Amino acid sequence: MSEQFVNQNQPCPVTSTEQIPLSNDFTPLVATPVTAPTIKIPVALAEPTLQIVVESDITLSPAATEIKRVKKHVFLNQVKLVPVRFARIAGTDYFRVTRAKLFVAGHIRKNIEYASSACNGALQDRIADVPFSGFTELFFPQTIGGPTPILGISEFAEANFLNEVTQMDARLDKAFFQNLVKYNEQPYGELVAANFFELDFSPRMATPEGTFSTLREKIVLELTVKVLQVQQIRLGAGSSVVTPVLPGLTPPATPVVITPPPTESC
Repeated sequence: MSEQFVNQNQPCPVTSTEQIPLSNDFTPLVATPVTAPTIKIPVALAEPTLQIVVESDITLSPAATEIKRVKKHVFLNQVKLVPVRFARIAGTDYFRVTRAKLFVAGHIRKNIEYASSACNGALQDRIADVPFSGFTELFFPQTIGGPTPILGISEFAEANFLNEVTQMDARLDKAFFQNLVKYNEQPYGELVAANFFELDFSPRMATPEGTFSTLREKIVLELTVKVLQVQQIRLGAGSSVVTPVLPGLTPPATPVVITPPPTESC
């Protein structure tokens, strides 16, 4: 009996490998001076904290007598920016977004550990996904002199011609077309942080030794996301965003000065 007891409590064997120490040497670097280089990197446009309020009922099977622990994580399905107001970038046919709607959707993954009514029973585990969705309004720039989303609007133009014989009607068999398509870097989102405030309770109050099979949850989620867009930045003492100037159809917003003809003196 004593030998069986000793064998039952033997630890599980673990295989390990001793690592061989490796040497390392300094790698010399050669720096090539560059005057105000232009780089293309993700630029943080906004980092809002959204308050999301969710209520849900989760069924527990087998029934529970006591909730032990609840672990939560957030999974985002979408973070989409929809621009609704623009301002032209001087000297170009590109626009800065000054106002936009941010759509957010995802779910809260909950891992609920609870005790059942069984005597000396094992802890039960219930995993539930609680969906949420909504939108908020963002104004750009978020800070004075901060970055904004940049979009180029695609354009289409058509030119028609007179009948060169009569000069009195349109020539329907002849036309000139121009179609300018701008391909933009799409703004995207990143998950930064999630802060949960939660109240869990049974809709029907249970006795200390009684059971309940429905868990009602009221969750206030403070979700922090980062909105980014890949942009060209010129480095230097005064870093600036670089916007291309394309031969588009819409002329740059530059003032046009018209000089009146000279008046003849009497």
